[in-house]
Amino acid sequence: MRAPEKPENEVERLQTLRALGLLDTPPETRFDAITRMAKLMFDVPTTVISLVDEDRQWFKSKQGTHLTETPRDISFCGHTILGSDIFVVSDAIDDDRFVDNPLVVGEPGIRFYAGCPIQAQDGCVLGTLCLIDVKPKDLSAKERQILKSMASLVECELETLQTAHHDELSGLVNGRGLVLLGEHCTKLCHRSGINLTMLLFDIDNFDAFNESYGEDIGDLVLMDFAMLLRKVFRESDLLARTGDDEFVVLLANADNAKAGLALERFRLAVHDYNRRQNRTTHLKFTSVAVELDHGHHGDIEALLADAWSRMAKLS
Repeated sequence: MRAPEKPENEVERLQTLRALGLLDTPPETRFDAITRMAKLMFDVPTTVISLVDEDRQWFKSKQGTHLTETPRDISFCGHTILGSDIFVVSDAIDDDRFVDNPLVVGEPGIRFYAGCPIQAQDGCVLGTLCLIDVKPKDLSAKERQILKSMASLVECELETLQTAHHDELSGLVNGRGLVLLGEHCTKLCHRSGINLTMLLFDIDNFDAFNESYGEDIGDLVLMDFAMLLRKVFRESDLLARTGDDEFVVLLANADNAKAGLALERFRLAVHDYNRRQNRTTHLKFTSVAVELDHGHHGDIEALLADAWSRMAKLS
C-alpha cells in the first residue's frame, strides 16, 4: 500500500478547510442531494463527499456506507487531492498502490474508485466527490464530464459558505471565520499543551485616512495592512479582519517572546511602508499580545475578550 503524500500547500489548504466550519457538522440536504443523484446516475453502491483533514478523511455526505471517516493514510481521496483532474482506480486489486489497502482487502471491499477534486475559491483542493463500487469498472469520457459537473455543484455550495467566513476587502477570514478556525486551534493547543499567542491590532485614527484622502484610499490602506500581515507572519498563522480597522493574528507554537519578535518585524515593515508612501498621514497601529492560558482561556472567545480588555486599557 502507498500512503498519499501531502500537497505543497497543505498548511494553507487546512486553514481554508477549517475556516469553512464544515468538519463534524450534521448532514445537510444540499450536499445529500448531490450524492444521491450521483449514486443514481452512475449506478454505484456508494457515493461520498469527502473532506480531507490533517489525519483523516471525513464524510460530509454519504450514500451506501455506515462509515463517517477513515484515516487519511489509507484513503483514496488523499491521492485525489494531489491533482486537479479526476482520479480513477478501475480495479484496486490490480493497482500496486491499493492492492493491500485495508479498505480493499477488508470492508467495504473497494474495487472501483473515481474521485473528482473539490476546490475552494483560493484554489485549495479540500476534498472530493467520489464514486465507489465493489466490482471493477471504468468511466467513459461523458461520465467523467458529468462527474466534474456534479463536483462543481459541491464547489458552489462551498463558495457560499466561504463567502460567509471571508472578508472580501482584505482577503483574510472575517470575525466568524476567526471564531470557527480559532476554536479548532485553541482546542489543539489545549490538548497538546503547546503555546498560542493572539495579537490584536487596531489602526490608529483610521477615520483620518478617510477624511484626508477619501474612502477609496482608506480601503486601499486596509488592503495594504492585510498585505503587510501576510508578508511578515507565517503561513501557519491565522490572519483575520474582525472589524473596520481591527485585525487579529493567531500564532500557534509561539509564546509572547516569539510573538514579540514577529511584532517587531511587522513594525519595521509598516515603517518601511510609510516611508515609501507619499502621504502626510502615516499608517499607525496599537497592538496587544495575549498568550493562551490553559487554565483561564477556555475557548477562542475568552482569549479574544481578554485581548479586547487589554486594548481598551490602552485607549
